[in-house]
Amino acid sequence: MASLVSIRNLTKTYQRGPEKVEVLHGIDLDIAQGDFVALMGPSGSGKTTLLNLIGGLDSPTGGSIEVDGQRIDQLGGGRLSHWRSQNVGYVFQFYNLMPALTAQKNVELPLLLTKLGGAQRKRNAQIALQLVGLSDRVSHKPTELSGGQQQRVAIARAIVSDPKLLICDEPTGDLDRQSAEDILGLLQTLNREHGKTIVMVTHDPKAAEYASHTLHLDKGSLVDGQAHAA
Repeated sequence: MASLVSIRNLTKTYQRGPEKVEVLHGIDLDIAQGDFVALMGPSGSGKTTLLNLIGGLDSPTGGSIEVDGQRIDQLGGGRLSHWRSQNVGYVFQFYNLMPALTAQKNVELPLLLTKLGGAQRKRNAQIALQLVGLSDRVSHKPTELSGGQQQRVAIARAIVSDPKLLICDEPTGDLDRQSAEDILGLLQTLNREHGKTIVMVTHDPKAAEYASHTLHLDKGSLVDGQAHAA
């Protein structure tokens, strides 16, 4: 299967006071279209840094990142923002929902960057909420929803613009076990039945079992170099 993400000799260095700290060292990685990859490793191993680079939230110090044929490491700020809005959905640990907005309005937010009219935005948001099992919660605000329901709204927001790639950073880190399993099952369904390519950072081996492959990072390097079956 063709690679959706192709990374070569990727490095990331941060300046901390007088010293430079290299967080990622010469990463080579291919992620196939339609794959579900769990990214694991100890704290400080570079997992979230790699995730943010794949999702275009950060820029590498060296090397190349190609997503669906586009060299995103060569895109400037405005073009990179536009690329993100067209190609990537993001799911974070703490939902990042707007408390004053209903579930539907939260899900509509990414569509405000498109040319869709209000009626079509509303319809697309309702379809996304239906897909995550929240058809009956469209008018509820975040404070009226459980943690698991809030994360479902966040996933609906991530998929509403039909992105090629879903980037998930500890998506179940703030949830109880049952809610976490529900969310992981939903991500698995989005991957298997809707063809979404997913890259997920997790500390939880049980969460990683829902993925097709697991990658292990240690001290900024891939331990085995390629994804392998979980």
